[in-house]
Amino acid sequence: MPSPPTASPSETQTILCLKWGTRYGSDYVNRTYSMALRNTTRPLRVVCFTDDPAGIRPEVEIRPMPPFDLPERMRFHPFRRMFIFQKEVEGLSGSVLHVDLDLMITGSIDAFFDFKPELDFVVAENWTQPGQGIGNMSVFRYRVGALTKIWDRFRPDPMAMMDLYRNSQTFVCRTLGKVDFFPAAWCLSFKHSLIPAWPLNFFKTPVLPPEARIVAFTGKPKLDEALRGEWPTKSFIKRLYKHVRPTPWIGEHWR
Repeated sequence: MPSPPTASPSETQTILCLKWGTRYGSDYVNRTYSMALRNTTRPLRVVCFTDDPAGIRPEVEIRPMPPFDLPERMRFHPFRRMFIFQKEVEGLSGSVLHVDLDLMITGSIDAFFDFKPELDFVVAENWTQPGQGIGNMSVFRYRVGALTKIWDRFRPDPMAMMDLYRNSQTFVCRTLGKVDFFPAAWCLSFKHSLIPAWPLNFFKTPVLPPEARIVAFTGKPKLDEALRGEWPTKSFIKRLYKHVRPTPWIGEHWR
């Protein structure tokens, strides 16, 4: 059986990230660029759609966030990124790898472009919903202009979609019907995959598996908190079991 096609070593690979509001500063975009650059053997573009380009390194291609014309509840919600599923998106074409800013690239990203290149959409399986056909859209690859059914369903009544599905990743995956996932070993959740179970989390530092390529920091603790060994919570009860030891390898990669 012939080997599946892979991207040419000379083919430019495009990383897409989105930054709006003040939750993440320009340093998160800059780190995303440097992490991606260290972890590819191919020409690289990093494109950032943002409402504030100040402080972003010049190697990153800046595109303006579309004017906000959605319900106010969506101003800082992931549903706002549905615009990337339009037929045409400024500065983008072909297969693009979308990454959230609150994740860390720890291994080669080339395989994300080589994996089942014939598919229009591939995503990390959501760590809290295994077997339910739901991806975690911290990291996904999609073909620009090929998934307009998502935009066409969302645009007429955004609030109806938000009320029906609550989060954007469930909406996208249910709209597509069936989705394919990257190998589970490539995409890990720091909280759900790497922090040892209670009570070992008080005594053992999380370990980064060698197969990991991306580690997502959904919820708490965030990247900088996990690096320092902090898990912020105001609940006395949660402090009895929500704990992470300082994790030095985060600093080795998140730069």
